[in-house]
Amino acid sequence: MKKIISTPAAPAAVGPYSQALEFNDTLYISGQLPLNPENGTMPEGIEEQTRQSLKNLGAILQASGRSFNDVLKTTVLLQDIKDFGAMNAVYAEYFTGDKPARMCYEVAALPKGALVEIDAVAGK
Repeated sequence: MKKIISTPAAPAAVGPYSQALEFNDTLYISGQLPLNPENGTMPEGIEEQTRQSLKNLGAILQASGRSFNDVLKTTVLLQDIKDFGAMNAVYAEYFTGDKPARMCYEVAALPKGALVEIDAVAGK
């Protein structure tokens, strides 16, 4: 059965999609931009933007009764692949147990001029 997951602790979707969708025991989380859900601002710098994207992802995981330990796979989109090392250092703060599978690549541009966007698939 399909179930929409939504929380005010993460930014609202900026288009016709859901923050996350649960199907059976799998959670599909849409890409999380580094937007502060309280005021819509975006921090500067890749480290703080990565941290905010992961906080948003964590809020959605929590709303679904999951944690970072339940994440099976992530995709990280970077505006500049040269930011990989800095992003990776912050990412490692959140994924401390068994690490999920991951893809990371550079894209031409991200919505709202973000430097990073992160999505995830989680089990239960």
